[in-house]
This record gives sequence, C-alpha cells and structure tokens, in this order.
Amino acid sequence: MTPSPGSDDLPEVVRIARDLIRIDTTNYGGGKAVGEREAAEYVGAYLMSLGLTPQFYEPVPRRTNVTARIPGRDRDKPALVVHGHLDVVPAVAADWQVDPFAGDIRDGMLWGRGAVDMKDMDAMILTSVADIVRSGEQPDRDLVVVFFADEENGGVEGSALVVRDRPEWFAGATEAISEVGGFSVDVGDRRAYLLQVGEKALLWIRLVARGAAGHGSRFHPDNAVTRLAEAVAALGRTEWPIRLTETTRSFLDGLSGLSDAETTDPDDIAELAGSAAGFLKSTLRTTMNPTGLTAGYKHNVIPDRAEAIIDVRVLPGTEDEALADIRRIVGDDIEIEIVVRDVGLETPFSGDLVDDGRRPRPP
Repeated sequence: MTPSPGSDDLPEVVRIARDLIRIDTTNYGGGKAVGEREAAEYVGAYLMSLGLTPQFYEPVPRRTNVTARIPGRDRDKPALVVHGHLDVVPAVAADWQVDPFAGDIRDGMLWGRGAVDMKDMDAMILTSVADIVRSGEQPDRDLVVVFFADEENGGVEGSALVVRDRPEWFAGATEAISEVGGFSVDVGDRRAYLLQVGEKALLWIRLVARGAAGHGSRFHPDNAVTRLAEAVAALGRTEWPIRLTETTRSFLDGLSGLSDAETTDPDDIAELAGSAAGFLKSTLRTTMNPTGLTAGYKHNVIPDRAEAIIDVRVLPGTEDEALADIRRIVGDDIEIEIVVRDVGLETPFSGDLVDDGRRPRPP
C-alpha cells in the first residue's frame, strides 16, 4: 500500500492512521507475527515523498524497521529520537462492532486495531515531520524518526536487534520520545504534560504445573490443572505494596503541587489525574497479571502438564526480588520459565530539554 492521496476530506494525519490500520501487522508473540514489512514500506514511501532517505533493517524475515534522519540547524546539539512501533496486538473480530482492520470512521472517530497503540501516533509523527520539511525549515537539532517491529513482544525481533546491529541510526542522540510522549492530564483547572524518565522492567514468565495423566472419571488428586489453578489464583490475588522510587516521588510531588487537595496517599494523589489515574497507579507498584492458560486436549483426559503466562512489570532493580516473591507465592512444585526479561531504567529529571521546557515562552 502506498500513502493515500489527499483526495478526500479527511485530514492527512487521519488518512495515514487509517491506511496503517488497514495493514494487518498482528503480533501474536513468541516470534509468531504477520510481520511489519508492508507497513514499513508504506512509512518509507511517505518519508521518500518528503525528500528524505529512509533506511530499512529486516533482521528477521518480514520484521522490518525503518528510519530517517532530518538534519538540524545545529549539528553540534545532541539528536532527538522520535520513535513508534508498527505492530499491533491480536484482535478477535467477533468481539468487535467493526472490522478491526478496516479503518472505519464512525461518529467522528477512527476505529480499528492500532487506532490507539500506536498507529495513531505513528501518523502524528509522520505528519509532524512533514510539517517541518514542507515549511522549508529545519529542526533545531537532528531529528531521528524510527518505526520498530515487534514492540508488542518486548522488541526481541525489533528494537533490540536494531540497537545491536544498527547503532549508527542513533548516533549523537541523548533523548527519545515515543507513545504517551506529550500525554496531558488535567488536574483541577490545570493541565500537566508528563515526561517519562523511568521504565518498569518487563518480565514475562510461564508457570508450568505437572501431574499424572489419567482418565477424567477417576479419583485423581495429582492433577496438573488443579495445581496450576491454585498457583495462578494465589499470584493473581496478591496485592503488591506501593514502593516509591526517586522518579515516582518527584512525580507525586509535582502532581500534588497542582492541586489544593490535602492528601499524602500516593494512590489518592494519582487519582487527581482523572482518567489517567489507572496507569499512573501502576507506576507505583509491581503488577502481575495472568493473561493466558493452556492445558488439556480432551474433555475426559486429565493432562500431565498445564501452563499459564503471566505479565509481570516490576520497578527498576527489583527483578530478582520479584522472581523470589513469585517462587514463594506459587510454591516449589510449580516451574517458572522466563519468556522475556528486559531491564528497568531510571534517569534524572534534568538536562537541557527539561530546563528548556521549564522556561517561560515569549507571548
């Protein structure tokens, strides 16, 4: 697919988001994916139409990444990376009121898998670059735009391989903006823009329970499904305590300073952000959610193995501690397999970009 011409009444950013939604880039995880190649080619064609020179990297067949660099006025300043991902999580069409890959517009809204997370922002990145290029202006510093494969699987076949094999794409860069960058929250009559300086560690695990196979009609206490169910229930019902870091303390201080509310409870402060409170509360604690179960193949056959996958997000530096807690909760007779493990990060809330943002703008 090539970028849609501007022949309809839709804004360009909406047309691009719609086009990208119509390219199925479903990522099932574990290396099973439709692939991002067509979406990357679409993005590359758009960048070429702006006079830019895109570069592609496909380290795994059909898992395509694409980038372009827009030279800044001051090449001595550090570059800024603005990045997105082109894959989406699966969509069960029967659960949708619209075709998830049709890119329909209804009631003034664009619907489809990726309309949020993140083909919407991919389109915003592209049209923002177009505004700069078409105006004949240059950004203040080099601007590197990158669109990755495999983000929905932890970047194993996407950003991890790009960083390893194509580090020159990011030469001179010191900051990056991606999804949720520029996300604003309303606190009373004040608007605040969130700047991310930390990332929880990604830890995807598999729980495996084993037992003896047998016929479903028998008395059979050595049941792998029962054993797994008990472990999943115990883990899923665990309430993980609030644990603040330097980053989240700074965030809570800033958020509470925008309100007259008199509270010191971290969850109550997060509630000040309204509809954003749900994901902000998640930054204050470890989260663990069972997301899949696999066992058995026949109604009257007891399987000898049952599995569950768990999405674990832990605060930076607490990965080993979290694994020890999981072991304690599920018990020694449950095997724990690491599917994906990535590091958590925190950086100081400081630097030229932060300081520039704090300075008053001229009227």
